[in-house]
Amino acid sequence: MAPPTATARETCSIERHEYNHPISTLTPCQVPKSPIPPFSRTKDTKYTLSSLRKGSEIGPSDEETTYSSGISTRSIASAENPPAGAVAAPARQTWNNPPINKWRILAAFYSFIIMGMNDSAYGALIPYLEIYYTINFTRVSLIFLAPFVGYTIAAFANDKLHNTFGRRGVGIIAPLCHMAAYIITAMHPPYLALVVVMTIEGFGSGTVDAAWNSYIGVMDQSNEILGLLHGMYGVGAISSPIIATFMVTHGYQWYEFYYLMIGVAFLSVIFSGTAFWGETAEVYRSVNGTTGEQGGRTRESMKNKVTWLIALFLWLYLGAEVSLGGWIVTFMIRVRNGSPFDSGMVSAGFWIGLTMGRFTLGWLTGRFGEKLMVSIYLLLAIVLELIFLLIPHFYVSAVSVALLGYFIGPLVPSAMAVQTRLLPQRLHVSAVGIAAAVGGSGTAILPFAVGAIATKAGVQVLQPIILGLFVALLGLWVLLPRVPRVHTHDNKVDG
Repeated sequence: MAPPTATARETCSIERHEYNHPISTLTPCQVPKSPIPPFSRTKDTKYTLSSLRKGSEIGPSDEETTYSSGISTRSIASAENPPAGAVAAPARQTWNNPPINKWRILAAFYSFIIMGMNDSAYGALIPYLEIYYTINFTRVSLIFLAPFVGYTIAAFANDKLHNTFGRRGVGIIAPLCHMAAYIITAMHPPYLALVVVMTIEGFGSGTVDAAWNSYIGVMDQSNEILGLLHGMYGVGAISSPIIATFMVTHGYQWYEFYYLMIGVAFLSVIFSGTAFWGETAEVYRSVNGTTGEQGGRTRESMKNKVTWLIALFLWLYLGAEVSLGGWIVTFMIRVRNGSPFDSGMVSAGFWIGLTMGRFTLGWLTGRFGEKLMVSIYLLLAIVLELIFLLIPHFYVSAVSVALLGYFIGPLVPSAMAVQTRLLPQRLHVSAVGIAAAVGGSGTAILPFAVGAIATKAGVQVLQPIILGLFVALLGLWVLLPRVPRVHTHDNKVDG
């Protein structure tokens, strides 16, 4: 058998995802004594590149993932002369393999708890910000608008941050941004300065959002783990209104809540930095490509229709979620005539429902498919919103809001799981970053718009707006392409 020539090519696959590479560029090697079947894979025999180098008989190895030809992923990843620009695509990781993933996922969970605490605190504190700064609904709504600027900057910086500092750098920089924002907020600066500070917080949240969604999105059982990740956001969102409401109704100033936030952000710097210490820039580039390739990935992601469909979906959904969670306390006080404490508990009930939905419905969604189940969840949300709107009773509204939160809980993790399956892995960080930035603008623009409209027409306009957003979400969801059951690595959905 003659040695392979420079033009000989072999098709390899990892979990049904394929790419081509020139055999002769992997390593100078001798021809094995027994020929390699070019397009076959057996259950009992696995071939390694080291066997090819030595010209030895090819023997079994139970520790390595193999291509259809038998060449192992580990061997190709460690070859001295890999193909120019080639990216090793290892078998999909799980939550506990390698073992360090358990700590990294816990660090990501903790980061999302902080994001949830940050976002849901606004709703509980708005009535007190109005009094402290003597401002109307329109001006107080600026605190929703400011983080969008930070999210947008993060969307264009995410690729560069990952390529320069790796996930280790992201795990340190993002919580430092949160910590800096909370320190300044705790000093209760003039209101316009407070709005500017929220931009720093938005940058930290936008960076974390893209990093940990894309990291977990390619794992085995990603839908379930993403459900838990976003459920942790809900844990933070539950605790924050309860803590903030308790503090301000027991003689504390609104800004003293941020003393607590400084502490939890500091712990995140330590936790994330330690867990992701091995995830350097070199490790990131070895899996996702070289520095030269990174520049065009944001542009490539922006040309893909899936990126924008998911981004618009998140814009509408997160706008609805934060508008409802942010204004529900004011609505229940002024329209349903509830007490400040009871109305604060309605907000907590909404976030509890949201969190429970993410913890429990992710498994159901993964079993029957995101396309079907998200459509069902949105139909149920529309029915519950109609009940909220048409039955003007405090306790009916409180129960409806909690159930509404439950059924819309899985929407974000499902959208992220769909995006990572419809797009190739090389685009995940940039595409998720864009979607997070656009979604972040929804959390800013739509609550701000609700506040501006409420200034003129009253806060009762909240519920018809939320109903319209859910109807629009359902219409947009059905426009998504068919969702594959496996992740896309080198193939792409063209825009």
